[in-house]
Amino acid sequence: MSDLEFVLFLLSLALIIHNLYRRKQNYSLNLPPGNMGWPFLGETIAYLRPYTATTIGKFMEEHISRYGKIYKSHLFGEPTIVSADAGLNRFILQNEGKLFECSYPRSIGGILGKWSMLVLVGDMHRDMRTISLNFLSNARLRTHLLKEVEKHTLVVLDSWIENSIIFAQDEAKKFTFNLMAEHIMSLKPGKPETEQLKKEYITFMKGVVSAPLNLPGTAYRKALKSRSIILKFIEQKMEERVKKKTEDNDQNELLGWVLKNSNLSKEQVLDLVLSLLFAGHETSSVAIALCIYFLQGCPTAVRQLEEEHIEISKAKREFGETELSWDDYKKMEFTQCVISETLRLGNVVRFLHRKAIKNVRYKGYDIPCGWKVLPVIAAVHLDPSLFDQPWHFNPWRWLQNNTRGSQNATTASNNFMPFGGGPRLCAGTELAKLEMAVFIHYLVLNFRWELADTDEALAFPFVDFPKGLPIRVQRHAL
Repeated sequence: MSDLEFVLFLLSLALIIHNLYRRKQNYSLNLPPGNMGWPFLGETIAYLRPYTATTIGKFMEEHISRYGKIYKSHLFGEPTIVSADAGLNRFILQNEGKLFECSYPRSIGGILGKWSMLVLVGDMHRDMRTISLNFLSNARLRTHLLKEVEKHTLVVLDSWIENSIIFAQDEAKKFTFNLMAEHIMSLKPGKPETEQLKKEYITFMKGVVSAPLNLPGTAYRKALKSRSIILKFIEQKMEERVKKKTEDNDQNELLGWVLKNSNLSKEQVLDLVLSLLFAGHETSSVAIALCIYFLQGCPTAVRQLEEEHIEISKAKREFGETELSWDDYKKMEFTQCVISETLRLGNVVRFLHRKAIKNVRYKGYDIPCGWKVLPVIAAVHLDPSLFDQPWHFNPWRWLQNNTRGSQNATTASNNFMPFGGGPRLCAGTELAKLEMAVFIHYLVLNFRWELADTDEALAFPFVDFPKGLPIRVQRHAL
């Protein structure tokens, strides 16, 4: 036997012993029931197969029916515990950094960057999140961001032509991108550099939601190229602000604020800006498109929204005011019910990536250290044992004095996690709700709409309208 053959023999023997040891360990554990699927691929392909976004999909339905709300599988190249259990999901999110930590696939980190808040863990994630929370403080929402949200809403809605067909998803993305581009780097809507950045960002986003194949011609490869162009653009803006020593007027944008109020490296700032542009644009725009879609099928909700916003508008006219105030926003009570129901039924973020960093036991089941854990938020939001008629759009379920069905608003809220939870609760939660509320305010006051073509939201697993949600709009004045 040659030296090479001997080394290969030892490696093979070590691998066999390691697998036998792990198998013996697993035999001694009380793992949840389930099916590990094909070698390496596991059940990933079936799990990611597109399905209607207002359902949990055939894969989850069959697995929950067969194995229960907690089951094992092999997903994203790793042995995985999948949870459709509300209690376990809360337990996972509340024990971030203690028993579990964020664990997104490497391809996500490769395209968003290693300093992206989405993939960071521990102290660095906490520091990045603190920076974001400071910039998105309640005071800034009141004094600055409300006006910006209102301005960008009107820019989009004022461009809609009477009795025309518009693509609501694209319009929502235009609104949120323009808002975040100005909010982050003071880029004005419609300017050549803003439009060029938007073009690159669209290519970038197609790669984020595609298969991570870094091959010529693939969406992932094109996205990596666009990422490089976007980062060079951000770096140029950083250099401009450093040269003029970040003047006070730059404090209203995130880039200037971070350069003056943090000690982050250039690479960290670049990834932070890119990840916030991604988080602040994509999820909010999909949520707005979902809201438009659900409301066109629920005229009763539209009428109640109209009544609420007419009341707000009349009060403003009496005082000679034109711009929305924070007090106006707080009066949008039924609007908040519509927002909550849109997020519950549409599930923009359907599941989260975590892994166990210690051996965990829950409800008699063992979750081994190192295993991936997927808390499936959508499965909880669409659970008929937790939400009355969960596949029905019912914003009244969120009213404390609810008279439509048996749903208890407090019970619903306890199982409602559209923005995650625990230490990784989305930093942009309040901004996202503000964007949706202001957009709804001006939408219902100025337009009626209907579907111009059949379309519905699908999960890829990212939620998207295949046809862009075409609607026919008609102006009215309330």
